[in-house]
Amino acid sequence: MSELSSLPLGYAALLEQLKARIQNAQVRAALAVNQELVLLYWSIGRDLSQRFEDEGWGTKITERLAKDLQAAFPGVEGFSPRNLRYMRTFAEAWPEPTILQQLIAKLPWGHNLRVLDRVKDRPTREWYLRAALENGWSQNILVHMISGQLHEREGKALSNFQRTLPPPGSDMANQLLRDPYNFDFLTLTKPFAERELEKGLLSHLRDLLLELGRGFAFVGSQVPLLVDGRSFYVDLLFYHVRLHCYFAIELKSGEFQPEYAGKLSFYIAAIDGTLKTAGDAPTIGLLLCESRSGPIVEYSLQNLLQPIGVSTYRLTRELPAPVREELPSVEDLQEVVLKLRAETENKTGTADAD
Repeated sequence: MSELSSLPLGYAALLEQLKARIQNAQVRAALAVNQELVLLYWSIGRDLSQRFEDEGWGTKITERLAKDLQAAFPGVEGFSPRNLRYMRTFAEAWPEPTILQQLIAKLPWGHNLRVLDRVKDRPTREWYLRAALENGWSQNILVHMISGQLHEREGKALSNFQRTLPPPGSDMANQLLRDPYNFDFLTLTKPFAERELEKGLLSHLRDLLLELGRGFAFVGSQVPLLVDGRSFYVDLLFYHVRLHCYFAIELKSGEFQPEYAGKLSFYIAAIDGTLKTAGDAPTIGLLLCESRSGPIVEYSLQNLLQPIGVSTYRLTRELPAPVREELPSVEDLQEVVLKLRAETENKTGTADAD
């Protein structure tokens, strides 16, 4: 009889339950350790700030304090002069214990440092920290969102959501959309076809999902909609797991045109009629254009019954061919480097001989 067959009934289920419980406890312990570390750094920074202000300590004290702490706790990281300076800046940026407990200490120390380094005003710092906590951003994603100035783009699309969606869904949908969308992971030469844009986005689907935001699940591209025996195709179709609805995205090169809204309105109605189930909320449409006129968009959406948003996008442009041809190639640059290196070595040899 094998060892597994001799185990009592229910053992396997109990093992899985215990493993899940231990893993959850490990996660909670890691979070607790992180919170205690951030609170410790804040308290050290607060004391340093008070000493520097009240007793006029000089900057050399930080160097000495770091040396003494490292000697007292060998092998423990975090007590470098640079980190001690960060602790002081951190405590001065968030002097209130309330927000520290409710938000700041819930994020890793590295997240807080990235925000301190890259964002200067307090409201924007708080915005990014809350977004990082709500969306579970890693440090790299947080830095990417700060670099892309997400706080200035979120909720800025033009839409008819307030009229076509019931609250609070209308507010949630509006906050989901951005303007402009940052497709800097694409490099296209103008003029480009819409299928080129679509192909580029599909080849960078992970980057696209990151830019769209949390909750978007990819359904497909050129999704067919069969209406009265004819097939119509949606550029990109997503499902939003928090709003519980389909998201139809149409890609356009150039400026927004009023007829784009009518066509997308038809697609939305067709999705609601052929794909939407009883548990789904109304389908939402998003038109992505290179540019748009606010008044033209508003008039185009005014009488439409389907919820539609209109945003622009920006992307990295390739240099025009004539300009690219004038630039040195990689081989040319390597040749220049080798030549400079040889000249430097010759000068050094001559100086040594003298």
